[in-house]
Amino acid sequence: MITLYDKQSQQFTIPALPYDYSALTSAIDEETMKIHHQKHHQGYVDKLNAALKDGNIEHHGDLAALLKKLDTLPEGVRTAVQNNGGGHYNHSLFWQSMGPNQGEVSSEFDAAIKKDLGGIDAFKESFAGAALKQFGSGWAWLAIHDGTLTIYGTPNQDNPLMRGDTPILGLDVWEHAYYLRYQNKRPDYVAAWWDVVNWSAVSEYYSSVIS
Repeated sequence: MITLYDKQSQQFTIPALPYDYSALTSAIDEETMKIHHQKHHQGYVDKLNAALKDGNIEHHGDLAALLKKLDTLPEGVRTAVQNNGGGHYNHSLFWQSMGPNQGEVSSEFDAAIKKDLGGIDAFKESFAGAALKQFGSGWAWLAIHDGTLTIYGTPNQDNPLMRGDTPILGLDVWEHAYYLRYQNKRPDYVAAWWDVVNWSAVSEYYSSVIS
């Protein structure tokens, strides 16, 4: 996972994209990318920093650890950290898992997909199903649960960390992620999104998690 925290300023920060805003236009238009990254994601980061400061929450810059122990946070800031910390983590993973070059699924990752999900085609079908069945705003996830790949959706900015799992790949199905081009046609957005998944990056992240 890329760095989400600046130790010098002691603030969570929005990561720069590893590609141009126009690089994913086969699936996501440039204007949506700019608004999504500069406005929506930045908003989550700003509100997360404010909530942590107001709640005097000790975290050492480890956002994943923070999201895993939400139930230990003071009730007054818990929801703000859940929503905005989740938004920061989810989007950071989302940007990292896409790119203009798809690369290839590693043999290790491919073997796990075959063993746990029945192969790449079955995986894509199940994942797309989770994205389309998610009511309202939320995410579809490929996650590791007890050492096994699994697929499910979560509402709002919730993610697998909050239930003890590790997210490997996530698809944002909030309307702000696709509405400018696709309007209410979420199935078209989901279908097009596969063309910009960076399988090399996802495979590398998978390997780092299970190693």
